[in-house]
Amino acid sequence: MDLVLIRHPAVAIEAGVCYGQTDVPLRDDVHDLADALTARMRALNVPACVDGWHTSPLQRCASLAHVFSADAHIDARLMEMHFGEWEGRAWDTIDRALIDAWAGDIEHARPHGGESLAQFAERVLKWFEDTCVDREAVHVIAHAGVVRVLAGHLLGIARESALQWALDFGGIAWFRRVRGKWFLVRWNA
Repeated sequence: MDLVLIRHPAVAIEAGVCYGQTDVPLRDDVHDLADALTARMRALNVPACVDGWHTSPLQRCASLAHVFSADAHIDARLMEMHFGEWEGRAWDTIDRALIDAWAGDIEHARPHGGESLAQFAERVLKWFEDTCVDREAVHVIAHAGVVRVLAGHLLGIARESALQWALDFGGIAWFRRVRGKWFLVRWNA
C-alpha cells in the first residue's frame, strides 16, 4: 500500500499566526497549485490515486482535493489540532508561561483549552485505522500536524520528535507498506 500525505499549500494569513482549525483560504489559485502538484508527483513517480482522495474539511485542504476529485472524502478527523483560545492569535502575543507549560507536557497539556497532542493523535489515528486497511493507494491533503502524527506512528517514532520535522507548504510525504512494515519513500518532496 502507498499512503501519500500532502500538506496544504501556503495560506492567505500573516506569518506567525496560530491558525490550527481556523478556516483560512489558500494564498494562490487552487488550479495553478493543483497543476504544480500534479507535475511534482509525476516527477517523483508517486503512484496514481487508486482508493480516492481524502481531505480535511478546512478550505485550505478541501478546495485543492476537490480539484483532484469531485468525490474527495472529507473527514473532520483530518483537521489540524485545535488550539482553543490561541486560534487566530499571533504566537508572540501568547503568554510565554502558557507556551512553556504546553512544551513541558506536549502530549497532555492543553493550556489553550483546545486539544492535547494525545487527543489530536487519537483522532487522526482513528481515521488511519478506519481508512487505510486493505487499500492500494490513498492520497491525503491535510495539515502539517496530521502528516507528522501519521509519520511518527507509521515509523515508530515518538510524536514529539516527529513534530519537529520540517514540512513545507505543499510538501509530500510518501509512505509504502511492504509485508506489513511501513517505509518512508519521500519526505518533504
